Amino acid sequence: MIAFLKMHGLGNDFAVFDARETGFSPDSALARALADRRTGIGCDQLIVIAPPANGADATMRIFNADGGEVESCGNAARCVGRLLLSESGKEMIRLETAGGPLQCRAWENGLVEVDMGPPQFGWQQVPLSQAMETEQFRFEAAGEQIEASALSMGNPHCVIFTKDAETAPVASLGPKIETHPLFPARVNVEFVTVLSPTRLRMRVWERGAGITRACGTGACAAAVAAARRGLAERAVDVVLDGGTLHIAWRAADGHVLMTGPATLSFRGEIDLERFAP
Repeated sequence: MIAFLKMHGLGNDFAVFDARETGFSPDSALARALADRRTGIGCDQLIVIAPPANGADATMRIFNADGGEVESCGNAARCVGRLLLSESGKEMIRLETAGGPLQCRAWENGLVEVDMGPPQFGWQQVPLSQAMETEQFRFEAAGEQIEASALSMGNPHCVIFTKDAETAPVASLGPKIETHPLFPARVNVEFVTVLSPTRLRMRVWERGAGITRACGTGACAAAVAAARRGLAERAVDVVLDGGTLHIAWRAADGHVLMTGPATLSFRGEIDLERFAP
């Protein structure tokens, strides 16, 4: 039996395994099996807390529900950050991820702030399959002309501004954009409505997970894209299906700060031999 934690950030849920001593290192098939909501634990992403690297307090590995290992996850960073902040008694901890280092700080009322670092705007950094201006561009998907913004928050994002995020075709258009040839690493797709200069409404199709109740890096991408296009201020509340995140794109150094809750649902154990091939 191996222990795990079930956690979530605004309903974006995770099975978290602490592998700093056990050495647990799942492959794609095991991650997919554990994430299955009918026969496994069930989660949007499987998270592995691995031993530290590059001076960080720990390394965070992230597997989407389809088994693919990805670079970054803001909601998971808050959850792992909460665990390590409580464990260490420190005011701040640093996580190493494939998408770059993240700094986590605890605030009152169970909130956790994560410094997500600066966004990347170059077409090769997103990445896109061809050179174009990422602030605002058009491409064709599912027979429609889509106007979008693209950027990387350690992972790729396509932000689409729409009059009504509540009725946006997230389920039908999201997967077509995720796998569009313009996005060679696939892409997270955010459908965003500007409610006011300081408030956005966002629904999301996550790469490898589908519709989720919240996406931390997606909220950061939406806030940055809105500010970059002059649609909103640099500090906004982003309203997701699962709740609200506060996002601030700091002018001094260009870093994006994300603040929101991190919740422990329960602790459990699972027999990994059940999932052996």
